[in-house]
Amino acid sequence: MSFRFLHTNDFHGTCRGAVLDRLMQLRAEVDLYFDSGDCIKAGNLAIPLKPEEAWKNLDALRCTAGTLGNRESHVLAAGQKAKVAGAQHPLLVSNMVDRKGELVFQESMTLGVDGVRIGVLGVMVPMVTERMKSQAASAYLWKPPIATAARVVEKLRPEVDLLIALTHIGISEDRKLAQQVAGIDFILGGHSHTVLATPERLGTTWICQGGSHGRFAGVYEWSGGVLTGGLVSLS
Repeated sequence: MSFRFLHTNDFHGTCRGAVLDRLMQLRAEVDLYFDSGDCIKAGNLAIPLKPEEAWKNLDALRCTAGTLGNRESHVLAAGQKAKVAGAQHPLLVSNMVDRKGELVFQESMTLGVDGVRIGVLGVMVPMVTERMKSQAASAYLWKPPIATAARVVEKLRPEVDLLIALTHIGISEDRKLAQQVAGIDFILGGHSHTVLATPERLGTTWICQGGSHGRFAGVYEWSGGVLTGGLVSLS
């Protein structure tokens, strides 16, 4: 069982120019590419007037799947639609629901690489919860990411050989997720802008995160049950 993958997080609108050129080179050398959110430029409450350039560039990079960050979320339905307009790759967010309790985006997905069945799920930082007074004005609610991930892992793990969690919850919560939820092989994280030069291992789970603002990308190889590789500079 062996494959290579690319991981990015927290571009904040910097996936362009020389950064994009370098990523294109790296993408040609790997099997899969995952992004862990906050790729767009617009802030939390901003509503883009046109599709964000980041989505077009992630499409050019053949992004396999991504999750959303706080920048890609909005409490208004029109705002949320504008935030993700132009996105072509699967967006996985298992802990975001509408007022009817229905998922807004895909919960998870499965794919195959050389006969290896890979499951991928996504969770993001809770923007509005049912306990907040502001929830009455929001078109969406966010469930606890770790508890939600646990539910998805229980369902998805028996169907796959390898399980990846795309998260935008920060390194502290990623560590809790690794410790509290068995069955996740990789946590590809974002939100805290943590620079993990090489993967961090907690139990049987590897955690990866690559800083922010297009400074680094993670290039990793999974072979023989071991994750190797680390961050490379994009400058």
